[in-house]
Amino acid sequence: MPAMTAPAPRKAPRPRADALRNRERIVTAAREMFVEHGPDVPLDEIARRAGVGNATVYRNFPDRDALVREVVCSVMDRTVEAAELALAETGDAFAALERFVHAAADERISALCPMVSSTFDQNHPDLVASRESVERLVEEIMGRAKAAGQLRPDVGVGDLLIVVSQLSRPPAGTDCMRGDRFVHRHLQLFLDGLRAPARSVLPGEAVDIRELLDS
Repeated sequence: MPAMTAPAPRKAPRPRADALRNRERIVTAAREMFVEHGPDVPLDEIARRAGVGNATVYRNFPDRDALVREVVCSVMDRTVEAAELALAETGDAFAALERFVHAAADERISALCPMVSSTFDQNHPDLVASRESVERLVEEIMGRAKAAGQLRPDVGVGDLLIVVSQLSRPPAGTDCMRGDRFVHRHLQLFLDGLRAPARSVLPGEAVDIRELLDS
């Protein structure tokens, strides 16, 4: 009797294009509303802005933590893309750093900090992978500027990202749109202070990126 061959395993079906679009719309809407209203915004409001039904939201994200995690990782992935673009530049190293900082501020990483620290495990594998990518790439961007003698040597990755976070956070009592008017102006003042040679000695030690998530 001929030997029986095991059936080939079936491939998991690929998500439909419309399902992927709906997921992207949910994440985009959630990111916008988390920035505007904080992480406790009702999920049905997110569904309404995304133009999908509540069932579609829950089919993609079974609970709030899953959606928040996806938003955080998507923003960090976009920050990674901005860092990669900066590294691809071959001109002025400090100018590349400046462009990355302004792009990172536009991602509103400041809005992510309270969500990460209060809603889910900071050591979730997805978050750890995104965080490590950001840290590695920003370290390389800063390293180029330091090697060129343009960036003061006593500044760390965490220092940079925490200031970006703080300066892109709207002042208490104001809405996001009002605060946005000043973000890039104040960031440029900060960046000018990073140029070498340093005019002062910084107190304390360079900040670790993990402290950004606790700020």
